[in-house]
Amino acid sequence: MSPSPVRPPDAIARRQDLLAPFDERRELVPVQESALLANRGMALNVDWVDSVRINTSAVERRAGTLGTRRTVKKDWQVAWLLRAITCMDLTTLSGDDTDERVRRLCAKARRPVAQSIAAGLGIEDLPVQVAAVCVYHQFIETARRALEGTSIRVAAVSAGFPAGLNALPERLAEVRRSGDAGADEIDIVITRAHVFAADWPRLYEEVAAFKEACGQAHLKAILGTGDLATLRNVGRASLVAMMAGADFIKTSTGKEAVNATLPVGLVMVRAIREYRERTGMAVGFKPAGGLRTARQALDWLALMKEELGDRWLAPQLFRLGASGMLGDIERQLEFHSSGRYSAGYHHPLA
Repeated sequence: MSPSPVRPPDAIARRQDLLAPFDERRELVPVQESALLANRGMALNVDWVDSVRINTSAVERRAGTLGTRRTVKKDWQVAWLLRAITCMDLTTLSGDDTDERVRRLCAKARRPVAQSIAAGLGIEDLPVQVAAVCVYHQFIETARRALEGTSIRVAAVSAGFPAGLNALPERLAEVRRSGDAGADEIDIVITRAHVFAADWPRLYEEVAAFKEACGQAHLKAILGTGDLATLRNVGRASLVAMMAGADFIKTSTGKEAVNATLPVGLVMVRAIREYRERTGMAVGFKPAGGLRTARQALDWLALMKEELGDRWLAPQLFRLGASGMLGDIERQLEFHSSGRYSAGYHHPLA
């Protein structure tokens, strides 16, 4: 049986309110059906964490169906790809980063789809921008200046990224400095050793301390899932990070040997769903690392729609950490516009 076509997510197709900028209110996450409380955390519930059980074979089978059971074509595919762009964190985290590279990346963030492609698709009036630009601490001010006048958020990696093995006071101080410098979001790395030791109180206290140090900035907790060995560890670490107040849980730093995979994503979004059902609070999800193609963007959007619903198909609750993916999405959009694929070098990022 051939894959059945999917209707575009509610409010995706060519409506400006769908591409509305990030709501600055921290009290409520706006949704279609009702308002979910932003995550304020809760007391650590070790019994809940210890009760996590993962059927690895079932998870892998379910994840394997995401790219085969359903498909989106033509204008619907354009709409889904545009939604993926609005949920994207453009990132540069290289050792040779410069102010000029960050400024070029910010220029791409402001206009992620080339004007000729937008004109060909008839979407020149849509406010298509990425959700955030993610940089090292020293480039926060550069990014803030380059994005001035937009709703694009500035995210900074902190807390001893990517290993997260600096002394805790040093990592907390780094988080505070990033917040003071004007970062809207701060990506921290958990200590994976706490997960291996099942030392949930220490992991909880660590993430809660990072949350406090963030001040008004949103906290994205990177689990480093490629290092966690088992899906059960991924599920447990996800719960503890949410209980400690993380606004987002994120798969990877992008520096591990294995980064974002659909089975890991499935475990994490189901943990988010269970947390929401039990607490009424909404936590966002960000896969990062190894995401390169428009096809992958569609798979991740399908995962979010099927497991969490349309309310999680927005930058308030979903991000793609995938700068390399944008070039391929542009190529697909150009094909829809002109009927021809362009070379990848026609779509530089920075």
